Amino acid sequence: MKVTFDVECTPDEARRFLGLPDVAPMQEALMKELEKQMRDNMRSLDPETMLKTWLPATMQGWGEVQKMFWNQMSTMGTSTANAAQSQATRDAADKAEKSADKDKKK
Repeated sequence: MKVTFDVECTPDEARRFLGLPDVAPMQEALMKELEKQMRDNMRSLDPETMLKTWLPATMQGWGEVQKMFWNQMSTMGTSTANAAQSQATRDAADKAEKSADKDKKK
């Protein structure tokens, strides 16, 4: 036997029915305080300090960002060069194999 109940109510009505506490006033107060703190912090921060706050702690400024960028680019260049060299080696092997096949047919 299967019984289904459809209940239409607002989230606030469901919260009150289940006996859960009303946290809306606390959330509003917390959001106002958070907004106030963010405004105060934004006024006192200069752009460099903001970037230091937003970037990971392991990154010490733009010098580290540049190093990471160039390391990544050099790694990509190396792997691209290695891939091109591997392809050239495969092409040369294919040519040699075709040449050997032609010689066998003669």
